[in-house]
Amino acid sequence: MAEPINLDTTYEDLMAQKLAKFSEMDKRETSPLYIATAANSAETAQMLATIKNNIDLVFADTAPREYLIRRAAERGLSPHPATKARLKGEFNIDVPIGSRFSGDDLNYVVVEKIGSGEFILECETAGNVGNLYLGNLIPIDYIDGLTHAELTEVLIPGEDEEDTEAFRTRYFNSFKSVVFGGNRADYKERVGALNGVGGVRVYRAKYGPGTVGLTIIDSQYNKPSQALIDTVQEAVDPLSMQGEGVGIAPIDHIVTVSAVEETPIDITLNITYQDGWTWADIQDDVYRVIDEYFKELAKEWAQAQTYEEDYTGLVVRISQIEIRLLGVDGVLDIANTQLNGGTSNIELDKETIPVRGVVNG
Repeated sequence: MAEPINLDTTYEDLMAQKLAKFSEMDKRETSPLYIATAANSAETAQMLATIKNNIDLVFADTAPREYLIRRAAERGLSPHPATKARLKGEFNIDVPIGSRFSGDDLNYVVVEKIGSGEFILECETAGNVGNLYLGNLIPIDYIDGLTHAELTEVLIPGEDEEDTEAFRTRYFNSFKSVVFGGNRADYKERVGALNGVGGVRVYRAKYGPGTVGLTIIDSQYNKPSQALIDTVQEAVDPLSMQGEGVGIAPIDHIVTVSAVEETPIDITLNITYQDGWTWADIQDDVYRVIDEYFKELAKEWAQAQTYEEDYTGLVVRISQIEIRLLGVDGVLDIANTQLNGGTSNIELDKETIPVRGVVNG
């Protein structure tokens, strides 16, 4: 039986193997033997590289995006498309539905009234970019009596098209649990694909027999707005017809959607500064580092794959905060950090993510 071909064999390896078979012949680089062997080895090395590349294209762990999409399509999967952000706009008057505004190089259209002078606006550009601007708006067309127009809150975050590695992970996860109408995997797959949802946990009989509890986090890994909760509830199991199978949920599943909660973490830092540095110099960087750590924990909450009943709460660790803050310019050392007035790590409720509270440096 022939030995398997090593597709990582290099041109140099091939030359060494072939020339070693000719012990009594001229093997200098100018010799006919060397020239003939070199040409053959170059072609063989190119062939092996082509074969290896073609194999990488068709296996999901190495396939580039185009071929990964084709492989995943065999399981009925495709990347989640980019979606448009919906934001709350506040005006001094009631503006017409369909009126358009601009702000920070983006355009927004009014799609729904939610109160006196309060409307939902949709960013005309899909993706995360629609979540980034809050502030004054300029009407694209003249609106009589308008003196104030402002975006004040992201209600349903817009999302970029699912990136390649996230899609690759979702493809492999699809083998771990079979999606079937109304099982946990089905809820996770279908609710997680809704616009603005970053993750969902599914609870059996959370509110009694026949009930299903869904706890969601938004796609920015923040506590979702009430508008997003209402949108997901309507898509899954409308409150006016709960259990009737009108939405995503199967008939007789009474589903209630709720938001992940937030726990403020107050932090007291005992920092030794580098010469010439003060708290005012590093405060913004400290806030950024803490927020990034808490965002990582929130993402961990969203992406956990175990059964919900087996979840434990996230743990905010003093060591993680101190290690990360040691990388901030101006910080020489840090010790004796306190969280919410104590010197121990904080384990959160399993339906809670951390947010930055008061930070004292």
